[in-house]
Amino acid sequence: MLFVAGAVTAFAQTPVVSSGGVSNAANGISPVSPGSLVSIYGTNLAAGLAQADSIPLSTPLNNVSVTFNGVAAPLLFVSGGQINAQLPWNVLSSGTTGTANVVVTRNNQASAAQTLQVGPFSPGIFAINNIAVAINPDGSIAAAAGAIPGITTRPAKIGDPGGLVILCTGLGAVDSPVANGAASLDKLRTAMTTPTVMIDGKPAQVVFAGLSPQFVGVNQINVSIPAGTTTGNAVPLQIVLGGVMTSASVTIAVSN
Repeated sequence: MLFVAGAVTAFAQTPVVSSGGVSNAANGISPVSPGSLVSIYGTNLAAGLAQADSIPLSTPLNNVSVTFNGVAAPLLFVSGGQINAQLPWNVLSSGTTGTANVVVTRNNQASAAQTLQVGPFSPGIFAINNIAVAINPDGSIAAAAGAIPGITTRPAKIGDPGGLVILCTGLGAVDSPVANGAASLDKLRTAMTTPTVMIDGKPAQVVFAGLSPQFVGVNQINVSIPAGTTTGNAVPLQIVLGGVMTSASVTIAVSN
């Protein structure tokens, strides 16, 4: 009976990755792209919640590790039902489309592998309750005043010389290599393919698109908002890249 009880305990602690359980961390869409942030869903993934507290990100966190095609993934967050990680830059050859096998290991017990689709682009805009994390020059979020409790918000202004910084992930390869788990504080890294940014269906001028200097796996797009842009408190903000368009449900506030 002791053997059986021990076996049941071990089985209960074996991590399980859900079928189709890997998606873009910003919008829950797949396929995912190298270098981007992804969410992994399942059961028994970790004994409890833990968050990374240093950069470069570590590959083990709270006795949990993740591999994609055998390459260790830097981890941002682990819990019983979800892991947030960076999909390694070298999971596939740059610019290619294919599959990867993900395995979660907890306390030396490995999950069964699950297969996911990997493509060169997987754009997703980070958002809070469908309000884009789009930052005005003064550090506020481009939303109606008071729209996000505890966060300073104001509409983006048409023609503001400081423009708007959109935080996203999944823009694909950049013009200079960066290590898995590392930020981009050492130099500016530009996306090899420039995305199109649409504000209420109209293109905005992209001033820069690449890696955000301080965040691992996060892209930023700097745009200027041209005259004639639609104003309002819920103006759709979308990224178009490699034939993929993000959802029109993510919005910003715009004023004159």
